[in-house]
Order: sequence, then structure tokens, then C-alpha cells
Amino acid sequence: MAIISNLTIDQGSDFSVTITVEDNDGNIVDISGYTVEGKIKKNYASLTSVEFSTTSPITSTDGTIDLTLTDTQTKDMEAGRYVYDVEITSSGGGTTRVLEGQVEVTPGVTLGGS
Repeated sequence: MAIISNLTIDQGSDFSVTITVEDNDGNIVDISGYTVEGKIKKNYASLTSVEFSTTSPITSTDGTIDLTLTDTQTKDMEAGRYVYDVEITSSGGGTTRVLEGQVEVTPGVTLGGS
């Protein structure tokens, strides 16, 4: 089951978060060799999305995944509420959703000098 975590992103700013994948007992999972995909959508049925940048396949054995968005990506997002999730896929093809929740994009005034 995926961990639910809501995120706040400042419109027009770089964003990054590191997550750690753990099993049901709280032990860190070695996910080296897994691929990662994470998307943000306005709602679950949206045809457009914003993709998190990740290192994929994962090379570290400490269960961590770094998710990032550039200031350009967040500037192009309208302020408001979104949904997101992050999935990992093993080399054998098994996919697991590890994180999901809502994203609140807070409006910016300066927006990188614009």
C-alpha cells in the first residue's frame, strides 16, 4: 500500500523531495535497479500531466528516491490543488505504487522576475 503524503509546491520555484521506500515493518527496501515514474495531474482523469524528474534506474541501495521539478515546470502550473503518485517497477516488471497524495501549488507574485 502506498504512503499518503500531501505536498506543497511554490509556483515558479524549484522543488525537490527525497522519499525512502520501506516495507510494512519499517525496514528500508533495496530498490537498486528499479525504475521510477511519478506524475502530477489536475485530477485523476486529466490527459495532461507534469512528470517528476528522477534518477531511473535507481543505483543506490538505501531505498531513497529523489523527485524534482524545475522552476519552469512549476511556473507553468496554475495555482491550485492537484493529485500525484509515484510508482517503482522492478527489473522483473512488477510495479508498486509507493507514494500518493495531493499537491497544493501556491501562487507566486515574482515568479522568477516576471
